[in-house]
Amino acid sequence: MKVLLDTHVLVWWMEDATRLSKQAAKIIADSCNQVLISAAVGWELAIKVGTGKMKPRSILQDLDRVLERESFSEVPIMLGTAVRAGLLPLHHRDPFDRLLVAQAQSLSVPILSADAVLDLYEVKRLW
Repeated sequence: MKVLLDTHVLVWWMEDATRLSKQAAKIIADSCNQVLISAAVGWELAIKVGTGKMKPRSILQDLDRVLERESFSEVPIMLGTAVRAGLLPLHHRDPFDRLLVAQAQSLSVPILSADAVLDLYEVKRLW
């Protein structure tokens, strides 16, 4: 199975996996699954670190190593997906979450997220 991780899920996996649901931890840990990480996740983390909403800065420095170590795959932000995200209803005010929804829709994959607001979109959410 392919699955796209929400930003908080990646952070919890890196820093405190006990915050993940049992299903989420199992999905990420299963090497048969392909875990996808959007470029939007790096962008969102950089903004949060830069504004002081998130510490430590090492999370950004470790990101590439974590993706490589865990065999996670990067997903670029394509123009069509960005347009799709911009046209989504504003059920969720966070533009990063709307972009992740648009990517999950474009790739026809579920999104792994604790954020139940994503259920308002036409996307399968796992948790």
